[in-house]
Amino acid sequence: MERIAELSVTGRVQVHLPFHFLYGRYLPKVLEYRLNPELSFNFHTLDIFREKDYLRMAAPLREAGLRVTFHAPFMDLRPGALDPWIRDASRRRIEQAIQVATYFQPAAIVCHPSFDDRYYVSSEDQWLENSVQTWRQLLAAAPVRLVLENVYERGPRQLRRLLAALDTPQCGFCFDTGHFQVFSQAPLADWLETLHPYLRHVHLHDNNGDVDAHLPMGEGKFPFADLFEFLEKKGCRPIFAIEAHNERNLLRSLENLERMAFLGGDAPC
Repeated sequence: MERIAELSVTGRVQVHLPFHFLYGRYLPKVLEYRLNPELSFNFHTLDIFREKDYLRMAAPLREAGLRVTFHAPFMDLRPGALDPWIRDASRRRIEQAIQVATYFQPAAIVCHPSFDDRYYVSSEDQWLENSVQTWRQLLAAAPVRLVLENVYERGPRQLRRLLAALDTPQCGFCFDTGHFQVFSQAPLADWLETLHPYLRHVHLHDNNGDVDAHLPMGEGKFPFADLFEFLEKKGCRPIFAIEAHNERNLLRSLENLERMAFLGGDAPC
């Protein structure tokens, strides 16, 4: 981990970190190496931790001047579900993460619209109507910007429709490079041209197009040079978050990003 402190990019990106890892083990390393955490929450975390636990973690991060972003729960949630009970349960679970944000004052909260055309067969318009209703409720409760991330979407159209319908600067787009590489059937240029007006956040990880392997960026097949060239041309500086699932991959991603010589900074496209 010592090598991380030598890299100039370290303090300019977010680093994915489950909250229970921060609480149980990683807070001293986060402070020592001045890592800006993107804290992720799942149902288990939100059920077992309490206000005192969040305050205990938030205070040293704030005192160190570190930027925090959030990653809301994803598993099993369908904010645009056709079944109103499922939709309501999904909204309430995401609301829990939004409530925790009051302790940490994150720069953004990453959420998942979860459109999947293998699931919502012939139901896209109803999914959109339900999604707009859910996200408007969540945006009203959110103290910071929500950024909606691609996962199973095969192209950018559904997310563009959703973001255009919401039509608020409080809601943006989070582009996940690894999810694009595995699930998209549309080229990168289509995603960027369609959604760059909403782009505020980018998740950086890589794979070979077969599984969501979370390889260090630059060690799979995602065309990072094309992404960075497009962002440079548009003058776009989103927040970057490295989604590495172990210390080795984090270091490798930071080293590779430093060689690529492009960084974000939360400026509109």
